[in-house]
Amino acid sequence: MTSSSPTPKRPFPRLCIAIYILAGISAGLYLTFTQSPAFSDWFNQGISHVGRHLLALTTCWLPFSVAELLLLLIPVAIVLLIVIACRYFCATRRDAAVFAGGLFAIPCVILILFVWNFAPGYYGSTLDQKLELKREKVSGEELYQTAELLSAELKVLIPQITFLADGSSLMPYSYEEMNDKLLEAYETYTEKQDFLGHFYSRVKPIMLSEPMSYTHITGIYTFFTGEANINVNFPDYTVPFTAAHELAHQRGIAREDEANFVAYLVCMESDDPYIRYSATLNLYEYVISALYSANKELYRASYADLPAEIRAEEVAYSIFFEKYKENVAADVSESVNNSYLQSQGAPAGSRSYNLVVDLAVAYYRPLFEGAGTSAP
Repeated sequence: MTSSSPTPKRPFPRLCIAIYILAGISAGLYLTFTQSPAFSDWFNQGISHVGRHLLALTTCWLPFSVAELLLLLIPVAIVLLIVIACRYFCATRRDAAVFAGGLFAIPCVILILFVWNFAPGYYGSTLDQKLELKREKVSGEELYQTAELLSAELKVLIPQITFLADGSSLMPYSYEEMNDKLLEAYETYTEKQDFLGHFYSRVKPIMLSEPMSYTHITGIYTFFTGEANINVNFPDYTVPFTAAHELAHQRGIAREDEANFVAYLVCMESDDPYIRYSATLNLYEYVISALYSANKELYRASYADLPAEIRAEEVAYSIFFEKYKENVAADVSESVNNSYLQSQGAPAGSRSYNLVVDLAVAYYRPLFEGAGTSAP
C-alpha cells in the first residue's frame, strides 16, 4: 500500500513581500511630509516630479483614459478573481492566505504611487508663500473689487468669442488643439515660476462623460496612471479651465484652491482669447458666489454690470446643469471627495475649491488698493 505524497506548500510571492516593505517605507515617508513643509517641497519638485513625468509619459500616448478603462474593468476583474480563487486557492488555509496576501498588495501599490508621486504636494509650502501674496480674510468690498476687475477683462474678451443661439459660447478648436495651447501657456508660466515642473502631457477626454456628469465631476487627475482626465459633456467654457486645473495637479499642485488659481494664472499666459475667457469666467464665478454670501447688495451691483453675453452664458449653464443637479451619485461623490480632501489636511473638504477667492483677492488687492476705488 503506497502513501500519497503531501501537497507542496504554496510559497508566498516575494514580489508581494517587497511591495509590503515599500508600503511600510512609504507610510513613514508620508508621516515625514506631514511634519516638514521644506522636505515636502524638495521631494515634490524632485523625486515626485520624475515619478509623475514617467507615469504621464507612459500613458499620454494612448488615445483613451487608462484610469477609465481600469474602472470599467473592475466588474470583470472581480469575477476573474473569484474564479481563480475557487479553482486554485481553496485547497488549504495557506493557499487562501497567499491569495489574500496577493490581493492586499494591490492597495499597497496604490498607496506607494500616491505617497511617492502626489502626497507631498498637500504638505509643502502654500501657493501664496510661493507667489509672495498676502493671503488673509477678505471683505465683501474686496470681493466686489476683484469681481469688477475680472468683469472688465471679460468685457475685453467678449468681442473675440463666438456665442451660439442658446447663449453658450463655442470653443473654436479641438481638444487636441486646446491641449497644445495649454501646454504652451504652461511653458510660458514655468519660465517665470520654478515651482512648476514642465513636461509634455495631454488631457484625456472621458468616454463616459455624460454619465460622469451626474457625479458633478468636471475633471480628475488619477495619480496611479498619471492622467489628467476631463469631462467633455460640460459646456465649452468650463473645459479649458478644468483641463488647466488637472494639468496643475499633474505638475504637483495638489491642493484644490491652488490648482484652481494656478490654472487661472497659466491660462492668462495664453495668447488665445477663449483660453483666457474660460479662466476669467470660471474665476469670476467663484468670486461672485463668495460675494453673494458676503454682501448681497454688492453682488447685485456687480451682476448688474455684467455683460449680457455672460449672463446668457450663465443661464445656458443653469439649464444644462438642471438635469444633473440632484441625484444620489452626486451626493456619494461629494461625500467621498470631501472625506478624501479632509484626510489630506484640508479642513474645508470639498469647499476648499472655493478658497481660490482668497488667492484671487490677494493677487488683485494691490491693483484696487492702488487705484483707491471703493464699492458703490
